[in-house]
This record gives sequence, structure tokens and C-alpha cells, in this order.
Amino acid sequence: MEQPGIDLTSEQRATLQRPRYTYSSIAKGLFRSMDTLVGAEPTLPKVKVIETLAVVPYRAWENRQYGRLTRHFQDGELVREAEAIMRYGRAAQDNEYQHLRVIGEKVRQDGGRGPRSLTRPMPDLMVASYRLLSGTLARVGIHRAFVLNAEFEDHAEHTYAELVEQHPEWEEQSVTGDAVREYGEFASWADVFRRIGLDERDHRNASFALAGMPEHVVNYEGMPETPGL
Repeated sequence: MEQPGIDLTSEQRATLQRPRYTYSSIAKGLFRSMDTLVGAEPTLPKVKVIETLAVVPYRAWENRQYGRLTRHFQDGELVREAEAIMRYGRAAQDNEYQHLRVIGEKVRQDGGRGPRSLTRPMPDLMVASYRLLSGTLARVGIHRAFVLNAEFEDHAEHTYAELVEQHPEWEEQSVTGDAVREYGEFASWADVFRRIGLDERDHRNASFALAGMPEHVVNYEGMPETPGL
């Protein structure tokens, strides 16, 4: 997955230097609830929660677009738009699931346990709440759904950059595990999490592009093509 020509360390530094997007009240409330569940500091349990929630909006978008296709299958322009959203949403879901598997591998190797707050039912309640919010936005205001997801992914990108910064020992830790090998080839665990953070930037960029806000796209050398409608 690690594309040639991308300096992951430089991109992590660029993330740390770039101010976070100015989050909406809805996004701030979501982030506060995550902080309440697992703490404000960037940790492996925290990014696990981020990845658990990250797939939710993409599924909501896909479900909404299926409904549109069923009702308006003869509208060529609408079909093109709906299929583009669904195509991107499926790819993003797969990528976020890869992240979750990689985090699980790191947690197992470290022999760590998550905080008690991550035992059921609290994570399930958070996912259910976010599913309701994402589904509602996908139905009544897809533009707002795209922007909220861009905010979420911006938050995730910065969290990963800060997480790597707080773990200099990862620079020397070699990478093992089937989940990571399926994700890509990396020299260290630090680079694995830098790459995940850059994926989140890609999701952030794509969400802003889908929302018709290309001025917020953060360009970098080797970035993938940004989807648009």
C-alpha cells in the first residue's frame, strides 16, 4: 500500500504543522464523547474507537444511494452520481477495516488491554448513536454528511500523527503479522501508523471534494486521485 515517492515522515510532520479544520458543534460533540470513553490523549484504544466508527458514514451513504437508484434508475445523471458515491464508500470501508485489523495486531503484540470503558455496552451505544446521526444526514442532507465525515477524518489524521510522535520507540520496532503484510510493506511500526494517518487525509480530501469544497483538499506528492461528482 505504501506508494513510491511518498515520504511518510514528512507527511506526518505536515499534519502536525497544519491546523485542524474548524469543527462544527456536531463534530465537537462527537469528539468529546470519544474523549469521555477513552481519554483525550492519542492511544491505541482511542484509534481503535475511531476506526470502529469510521465505517459508519460510508455504510449510511451506500444505503441511501441504493434507495435513490431504486427510485430513479432511469435518471442517468443521478445514477452516475449515486454509483460514484457508493463506489468510493465501499473502498473507504475496506480501508478502514484494514486499519482496525492492523491496530488489533499491534495491541496483541504489545499484550495490552483496552480500558474498561471499551467493554460493552458503551462502544455499541456510541456506534448506534453515530449510525443514527449518519443515516439521518445521508437522507436529509448528503452535503452535510460529507462535511461531517471530512471533519471526522481530519480529526483522525491529526490523532494518528500525534500518536506516532508520542511513541518514538516505534521507529525501531520491526513489523510482523498477517494483517500488516496485507496492508503493505513498512520498515517500522511508526511508518505503519503514519500510512494510516495519510489514509485518513485521503478520506478527508475525498469527503471535501464530494461536498464541493475542493479548497479544503490538502495536496501532497503521490496522493491518489480525489473523487468528485
